[in-house]
Amino acid sequence: MGSITVPLSTETRKKIEKHSEINWKSIAAKAIEEKVEEIEWMANLLKNSEFTEEDAERIGHEIKNAIWKRAKKRFA
Repeated sequence: MGSITVPLSTETRKKIEKHSEINWKSIAAKAIEEKVEEIEWMANLLKNSEFTEEDAERIGHEIKNAIWKRAKKRFA
């Protein structure tokens, strides 16, 4: 099994040290494993997708414009 080093702020480190009864290494490992599974699931889901980054940007702009128009009417 490999290992990684995770930099933490001094404040977070102090909070962790107050709770030495908690297995922080296990919590961090579990969180990383879950994120990797999520990423792999998403990659598998999208591997045959024809949805492009340009499509996402276009839809994002359309949504932003619709929200802007709605807010403009509401607060005008």
